[in-house]
Order: sequence, then C-alpha cells, then structure tokens
Amino acid sequence: MTTHFITAEIDLQETSTELQKVIEVELKKQGEPLRWAITSVDVKQQKATVEAVVTVDS
Repeated sequence: MTTHFITAEIDLQETSTELQKVIEVELKKQGEPLRWAITSVDVKQQKATVEAVVTVDS
C-alpha cells in the first residue's frame, strides 16, 4: 500500500452535503482517501480545489 498526495478540481454544489459527497466520489477514483481539505474556491468559475492524501494498493 502506498500513499499519494493529489489535487482535484471540483464543481461547487448547491449544498455542503452534496459537495462533500461529490468530493469523496472523485477522490475514491484515485484511491482510498485518508484526509482531504478544500484549499481554495474560485467563485467566478464555481470550482473548488481539493488537496488530499489517498492510499493505493500496490
């Protein structure tokens, strides 16, 4: 098992609950998320940048 630092760009959602689900689904495409954080928000483009640490089976 290895860990990776990734960055993802996510479209903003209507509610924070929806946003959290969308982020988790997107991160699971890269591996199993250990932790993640929204590090910036672009209001004009309605996008959030998420940085995460995920684990991947070797």
